[in-house]
Formats: sequence, C-alpha cells, structure tokens
Amino acid sequence: MSTFDRRQFMQLAGVGGVVFVTGIGKPVLAADAASGLAPEDFFFVQLSDCHWGFEGPPNPDARGTLPKAVAAVNALAQAPDFVIFTGDLTHTTDDPRERRKRLAEFRDIAAGLKVKTVYFIPGEHDAALDNGKAFKEFFGAMNYTFDHKGLHFIVLDNVSDPGAQLGDAQLTWLADDMKKQTQDARIVVFAHRPLFDLYPQWDWATRDGAKAVDLLMPHTNVTVFYGHIHQEHHHMTGHIAHHSAKSLIFALPVPGSQPKRTPLPWDPAQPYRGLGFREVTAETKTAEYLIVELPVQKA
Repeated sequence: MSTFDRRQFMQLAGVGGVVFVTGIGKPVLAADAASGLAPEDFFFVQLSDCHWGFEGPPNPDARGTLPKAVAAVNALAQAPDFVIFTGDLTHTTDDPRERRKRLAEFRDIAAGLKVKTVYFIPGEHDAALDNGKAFKEFFGAMNYTFDHKGLHFIVLDNVSDPGAQLGDAQLTWLADDMKKQTQDARIVVFAHRPLFDLYPQWDWATRDGAKAVDLLMPHTNVTVFYGHIHQEHHHMTGHIAHHSAKSLIFALPVPGSQPKRTPLPWDPAQPYRGLGFREVTAETKTAEYLIVELPVQKA
C-alpha cells in the first residue's frame, strides 16, 4: 500500500488531519487504531514552536492558540502516555527578566494539561541568548534520555549553543548512550532543529548534525521528530526517518520557495491554517509509527 493510499484510507475512515505512516513491517491502518491500542502499544502527542510572547499580524490570536491546543489535547478520547514540546516554547527577547516571565507563563499554561508526564525541549528562542540558563531554571536538563514501553527516547539540545550545533560533549554523551543500545533497539530521537541540512540558508540545519546521524545509523530502528521549521516535512537519511511538526503560532514557507524566511500571512477566511500538533501511535513490536496531524481550531 502506497503512502498516498494510506493517507486516503485514513481520511475515508474518518480520522481528521493529514496522516503519514512510516516504519518497517506491515502498515498500521485505521482499523487497527480504531479497535484500541494493544497493551504494549501507546501514543504520545508532540507540540512545537508555541512562541509564547509573540505578537503580530501572522497570528492575531497569539495568546489564544496555545490554550486552545492544551484544551484539544485534554479533550482527546484517550489520554496520551505523554506529551512533548519540541522547542521554541517562548518567543525570543533580549531582556532576561522578560524571558523568565514568558517561560513562567508558558509553564503555567502547559500545567493545564491533564496528562501527568510532560517533557520539554528548548528552542533557540528559549536558549540561544543565555546558553539555556533560564530554560534550565524552569524545565531542567536540555538533553536526556528516557525509556517507555520498550522504546528508548533521546532528547538532544541543538539550540543552546549559539553556533547551532550539538557540540563535542553532547556527541560523546550520545555515543556512550548508543553503546548501551542493541542494534535493533527501538529508538526515538527528539530535537528542535533538523539533524540534516534541510535549508542551512534559513538556519534549518544543525552544523554537526551529520555526526549525530552517523552515531544513530548503525541502529536499524531509529526515528527522529523535530520542530523549528513550522510545517510538516518528512525526510530520510538512509533508513532513518525525520518528521517535522507544525507550529502553534504561524506557518513558515516551503524551504527556498521565497527569498526570505517570513511567516505566511494570516488568512481570516481560514484561521489557524497551517497550525497544529500531532498524535504519534507507537506499535512497539514492529517499531512502526502512525502520525496523525491535528489542526488548531476555533474554541
């Protein structure tokens, strides 16, 4: 079954949003999801690029979009196992006091999630100007690992270094972690920037991201989820799939489609167009992922 056929099947089955299926083995279809998750399977929610503190024409509802997304997650028929925010929680500011104010406001809104387990990753808007000092005060470590139902999750920080790189220390840390994993371990990586060179002219790359991909490449079941580019995008480096998430503040243009990386204009006739979050269902036995893109909607 082709990717188009899978998307069409899911839409006909009544699952909202755009769907992308990836992985190895048999595809996960809507009928499987509709019957309920198997005991070892689970799903999580990824939200990205909230840019709390942003004000401007690209989103006249800048202070309403994040609360709407929180309410939408709370309204899901089945609660996700966890929620992860993949960076740019807040919009950049040169004022350290204002930066902490925005981080505190974001934290308080995110605390409204009914899901008990919530993870956070910094974006360059949160961490590049102070090497993540304020972010760590509110949310703790910027790179870490955790395990959940047979999957190994790795959180990378490719933003607190103003040079847009992971750095030697973090690469050594990643290499040490990879040595502990079997070749066929189910591995999921979260980062803010893409680990590959999507469009370096627009800062859509990690300068030493290829070194991280090289460390991951010997493992046969690796998937990367990231944010930063404010749109859905799918890319393969060898057998490793990379999936970007939409933003919760404004959409950005397709890489290289216009001279500057300026936000797409707000369309009053289609408010919240291009904004959203995603559900990711993990079928742990086969390391498959069903990705469902969910739009932000009016309250």
